[in-house]
Amino acid sequence: MKKLILKLDLNDDKDKRKALKTVSTLSGIDVVSIDIKSKTLMVIGTVDPVTVVSKLRKFWPTADIVLVGPAKESEKKEEAKKEEPKKEEAKKEEEKKTEQDQAVVGMIMPHRQYYPQSNKYYYVNHSMEENPNACTIS
Repeated sequence: MKKLILKLDLNDDKDKRKALKTVSTLSGIDVVSIDIKSKTLMVIGTVDPVTVVSKLRKFWPTADIVLVGPAKESEKKEEAKKEEPKKEEAKKEEEKKTEQDQAVVGMIMPHRQYYPQSNKYYYVNHSMEENPNACTIS
């Protein structure tokens, strides 16, 4: 996993969407984020930095690599271990709430009545007297 930070000349949301679309077509990318204020693009994944820059230089000739380094997974893992007990408690509370909500939903009538779609087709029979241009076969 590599963390790649690029400097692009982004002016508005249209450029931001274009950059995201261009980079997201590459395989091996896990995270893509853009900061318009600092005009940087951050890519995390196993993708080759040269291919990312070459793809972006088609639209932004001044695309430059600012930083290439390892993604900081070890810090994320440590934080995840610390947050696991909190998450377990939160999951238990959510399960209790969903069980209570399901019980309440079964008791309460839905707020909208059921109106089936009515498809009524009427066959109109015109007589010769009503429509003089009608054709009859005898």
